[in-house]
Amino acid sequence: MATNNQSIENTQTHDQRQFRFDWILGAILLLALFLYGWATWKAGSANAFYTAAIKSMTESFHNFWYGSFDPAGYITVDKPPVALWFMAISAKIFGLHGWSIVLPSVLFGVGSVYLMYRLVQPYFGKNATRLSALALTLTPIVVADSRTNNMDATLVFFLMLALYFLEKSIDSRKIWSLLISFALIGIAFNVKMLQAFMILPAMYLFYWLAANETWKKKITKLTLATVTLMVFTLAYPISVDMTPASSRPYVGGSETNSLLELAFGYNGSERLLGQTTGTGGTFGAGMNSKTTNKKGGGMPGGGTAPTGMKQNGKNQTPPGGKQMKGQPNGKGGPGKMGNGGGGGGAFNIGTAGPFRLFQSALGPEVSWLLPFAIFGLIGGLVYFRDRRKSWFNLSKQQKQLILWTSWLIPVYGFFSIASFFHPYYMIMLAPPISALFGTGVTALVSLFRNSVKTSWKFYLLPGAIVATAALQSWYVYSYYPWLTWLILVAAIGFSIGMAILPQGRAFQTLLVGGLLSIMAAPTWWSLTPTIAAESAMIPTAGPSLLTSSSNGMPGGGGGMGNSSVNTKLLNYVEKHQGNAKYLFATSDSTTAAPYIIKTGKAVMAMGGFNGTDSAITLTQFKQLVKNGDLKYFYYSGRSGNTKIINWIKKHGTKVKTSLYQSANGTGTQSGMGGSTKTPAKPTSSNSGKTLNGAPTGKKRPNRQPGMKPSTKKNSQATAKQTTNRTAAKSTHRQATMQTPGGMGGSGVLYDLSSIYK
Repeated sequence: MATNNQSIENTQTHDQRQFRFDWILGAILLLALFLYGWATWKAGSANAFYTAAIKSMTESFHNFWYGSFDPAGYITVDKPPVALWFMAISAKIFGLHGWSIVLPSVLFGVGSVYLMYRLVQPYFGKNATRLSALALTLTPIVVADSRTNNMDATLVFFLMLALYFLEKSIDSRKIWSLLISFALIGIAFNVKMLQAFMILPAMYLFYWLAANETWKKKITKLTLATVTLMVFTLAYPISVDMTPASSRPYVGGSETNSLLELAFGYNGSERLLGQTTGTGGTFGAGMNSKTTNKKGGGMPGGGTAPTGMKQNGKNQTPPGGKQMKGQPNGKGGPGKMGNGGGGGGAFNIGTAGPFRLFQSALGPEVSWLLPFAIFGLIGGLVYFRDRRKSWFNLSKQQKQLILWTSWLIPVYGFFSIASFFHPYYMIMLAPPISALFGTGVTALVSLFRNSVKTSWKFYLLPGAIVATAALQSWYVYSYYPWLTWLILVAAIGFSIGMAILPQGRAFQTLLVGGLLSIMAAPTWWSLTPTIAAESAMIPTAGPSLLTSSSNGMPGGGGGMGNSSVNTKLLNYVEKHQGNAKYLFATSDSTTAAPYIIKTGKAVMAMGGFNGTDSAITLTQFKQLVKNGDLKYFYYSGRSGNTKIINWIKKHGTKVKTSLYQSANGTGTQSGMGGSTKTPAKPTSSNSGKTLNGAPTGKKRPNRQPGMKPSTKKNSQATAKQTTNRTAAKSTHRQATMQTPGGMGGSGVLYDLSSIYK
């Protein structure tokens, strides 16, 4: 009896130790809160596409439920609304501000760091747990994503919460925890669709390996869990698809007004095979897609990546190898297309292949510690083996390593071959890399100290440090050449020192130095979004964010989502709106979003995000005009419904330019982030077109002073080269700043009210 009581007391003491607050964890959580939340009050409109939807969702429950982009409930965003629900609730409570719409992402990001601690701690001890949580906190793309109102930080939180309940179900053997775990994946599906299913192989495999039950019970429980998964996955999409189209908004991004089709089409197979619908076709050479652009250009706005731009998996450069603006030194370092950052930009995802995630287009977002994680996995599988049993009888720690590895491998494989995604999706790799890094440090240090110098196990730790430092040196070279050599010398020096002094305090000091040498660069990269107050539509991290800010480019609210309103146009249409349902219509949501955010009034984004959705027919459009629900159409030069636009051009009346445009060609940039003056017309080239293909006026010969007139063929070649060079230099500015009326120049306002009079 005394023995039993003593056992109970020991268990209680163990539980008290387990739940005692870890002050180092507290410091890590505070660091995460600072990195993710500091200066979010400067976020402006962040991702204006989603911010407009958040504004609309606060107007009515109907808009809230469906995730309507506009207050009239005409069309939805191109994702399910679960993540936006949290943001809309925050905006409803605190008002629509940059910080209030970003707040849920900040909290979910911090929550993911805490969940990392809770997932690793029971099996690997506090040192491994703290390092795993710290690595996740300091992953650059985690910082960048957690500072925006995109869905990725929310998605990762739900995935990690699902793993937490999966672990609980194995420990307690209670089916309810297992059902909750798979239900959370179903909810995550309604955050970002099939991307949530990437960790399902890990969950099924881990439960099968780790659950101490008969195979019949495992099959029964997993079957019930799968049913639960399907229910929570499909309940919302089916309810939307079964609702009459006349009673709900059009599903943005879909071709058949179906949320299920959106999930398995635009947000499913097209992510793997190449985009052909939704936002306007394949994203140029950077997407490495063999599919044909069916609906429009690749870049938002219907344009394509500038012609002649080379894609080599490193940088995008104009013909002749001329350096792009924003690429320090112009050497092999992180590419720079899209908004400012240290990765590949909005449309550069490197070259498909097994090493794509190590390339400079994607690697600086997430792969800083990936070599160490791989070494750590090898060392962990060796060190945590139970030598009293056969090799195939896995220990608890080995099963945990398999869990994180089976998350890493499918996601790594998908992004290695996929044709359409943005670099900020790399946040999906951050949790497994962080977990394998933290646990790997524990395993490799133990192997190092317990092995003789003639054993290969002895060299895993120094090999991991040196290999990781080598990759990081390549990443930082284009920005800080001096740091390249500092990282290499420090890593090699500390590794040699550890080999000479493998025991005692000297070893501990050298180990800390070695770890700091490979944590310094990713820490600096992760600080850049915070320092630059970056909350962009296309989140990214890297020193070029600081360059952009110092050059007068917007930090907060940067990216293609920057809110931009032509106040003269707005005043005109508001004055003449009358009883019309819509303030005005335009082709795409990028043009419409700033006006929705500014006024809270209905602006019709006729074709959704990029103007290519078949959300309305010409007959339906005519009826809106005839009924007086729509009086004005603003043509920004972007892609759209050709039939409707041609009908408008033929029958509509052009409003005098002087009534809605300033005489000097500038508009007022106004919105949640204040107002500044920005040019209404870009000067990206003199070839007669803007970067996105909108006409700029009369063509002029592309001749430099002193050059003789050339033949037509040579003239065209020269014009193309000039255009490419100029476009390359202005790519960053074009993608970061949003001019009034949409990306790429001033538009034309048509009065439709007199057509049926």
